[in-house]
Amino acid sequence: MGKRFPFVLGAARQTVTSLRRWRYRSIQRHHAVEPRAVLFKSYSGRSYSCSPRALYEQMLSDARYDDFELWWVFREPVARALEERGWEVRGLPEGSSAGGVIDLDTTFGPDALEALKRAKIVVWGSREHDVAHARCAYWFANTVIPWHLEPREGQAYVQAWHGTPLKKLGCDIDPAMAHNALYSWRQTHARYRREGERISRLVTPSAFASEHLCSAMGMSPTQCAEKVVEQGYPRNDALAEPSGEWIAAVKRRLGIPAEKKVILYAPTWRDDQHASALGYTLAVPLDFGRLRETLGDDYVVLFRAHYLIANAFDFARHDGFVFDVSAVGDVNDLYVVSDVLVTDYSSVFFDYANLGRPMVFYMYDLDEYANNMRGFYLDLEDLPGPIARTQEQLAQALLAAAEPGPDEQQRYRRFRERFTYLDDGHASERVLMHVVSGRNDQ
Repeated sequence: MGKRFPFVLGAARQTVTSLRRWRYRSIQRHHAVEPRAVLFKSYSGRSYSCSPRALYEQMLSDARYDDFELWWVFREPVARALEERGWEVRGLPEGSSAGGVIDLDTTFGPDALEALKRAKIVVWGSREHDVAHARCAYWFANTVIPWHLEPREGQAYVQAWHGTPLKKLGCDIDPAMAHNALYSWRQTHARYRREGERISRLVTPSAFASEHLCSAMGMSPTQCAEKVVEQGYPRNDALAEPSGEWIAAVKRRLGIPAEKKVILYAPTWRDDQHASALGYTLAVPLDFGRLRETLGDDYVVLFRAHYLIANAFDFARHDGFVFDVSAVGDVNDLYVVSDVLVTDYSSVFFDYANLGRPMVFYMYDLDEYANNMRGFYLDLEDLPGPIARTQEQLAQALLAAAEPGPDEQQRYRRFRERFTYLDDGHASERVLMHVVSGRNDQ
């Protein structure tokens, strides 16, 4: 099908969306908006994490929200695992899940499971999922929600997004660089522009993020002024003062040796690496055997695949050195147990900077990514760590990471002053005050 594939697929999506929109409007007519009902979803129902989690848990800790009805959306495998643990789940289809078995203890952890006891659970894509959207006055999400869902009078769709962008997004992607396997550049621009129109509020952690997220969504200056809530990222509240108890508990849960130095490797996905029957894929660009020989036995690597990457990874021959932690729901758990971050073009490093720990950027395909794939919002000289283009450079940068020089330390400080100045541990409180409390205290 070649270059026509995004267009054919787009037409099929449009037909399905039209049918779903017709169904949703019918549901809206039969369900009034409940002013104290709130719906949360993270990574399109894949996890309990990010800013939706932080905002939900802030509501749990604040007596002003004790009488609110709180909903969480999960995809079928997670929802079914929760049901098996005793949760009442709405919208589960009959029969067994085709999505595999979810280990809740690894994916969620005991604290998350305890917090979720307060929530009503609904399955992504079900009729009950649409009913929950029709009823809830607030929708908190960190990725684009299904297109048939449109907020109406009395509802606020709050887009918290999932990171400060390094790579260009949406309307900012140059048509000459648009090599997405699923969308043409026109479809990508249209999707983001529509999102900018649909959302009620956009949560951002800095002036830099506000500028570029608004631009990516094709929002006018007036729309930005009306919609942006620039109060810090709720998901980073937990990183302000991570406790030793938290770190030790995560290491025990994941089986990470307490005495080892921990490298978190978190690469992003590539727009042009896609298998039609599977989804986005990643060929891991590291020889972990060679890396282990160079680093010695003092280190372990936590490998964290992007949530869009669908292929499985087999690290059996690197047992004891590489831990596949892609199933861990909340990346904050991985940040706090790691001593150094390795990433490429992922936004994770903006959040990780809150910890003040070293970072290395493994950009083995930098020329291709910068010139033909996405392009960047940030001058790479401003990154808070060295760029490695080869595995040898990466290994040497990791060995040197524990003792950064004065210039590196100053660059790191400037980075934090520019990008994390609002991440003070209280962003969730401020966001809720701006979005929810004012409307319900009247």
